[in-house]
Amino acid sequence: MPAVSGNDEHAKPAIPTLEQVSSGGVVFRQGVSGMEVALISVGKPERWQLPKGIVDPGETPEVTAVREVREETGVTATLVEKIDTIEYWYVGDKAGQRVRFHKFVHFFLLAYQSGDIGQHDWEVNEARWVDLQAAKALLSFKSERQALEKAERLIEALKK
Repeated sequence: MPAVSGNDEHAKPAIPTLEQVSSGGVVFRQGVSGMEVALISVGKPERWQLPKGIVDPGETPEVTAVREVREETGVTATLVEKIDTIEYWYVGDKAGQRVRFHKFVHFFLLAYQSGDIGQHDWEVNEARWVDLQAAKALLSFKSERQALEKAERLIEALKK
């Protein structure tokens, strides 16, 4: 009888891996007290983050960024330039099955044009304009703070 290692009997089946692509941005405007950016609060417990969402079939990341910003913040913004693409892994659920996602998020710098930040969609608990320096402390994710810092450098360069 062949020897059976303990690992073979209890091996877990591999969970499927899917690639997921999102896009969003740093929307900025000149406020009364300085440069402000639009942040959103989502989830319970609440997380403050940059507006972003899944790139729909046939949509470019640039188009998605403008659309998601409008949906999640209520404001219309114009694309200025790409900030960065961040990448990470997470485990989630797709159609009732556990899936490992390899996530790519494209972030763009967007200039505020019009709209009311209170007119966000149902997915968002709250959207607000936040002083750029305060926004760095409020953001829940390090990768988004880094994207905001890159955006700050791009905004400074635009002023020159």
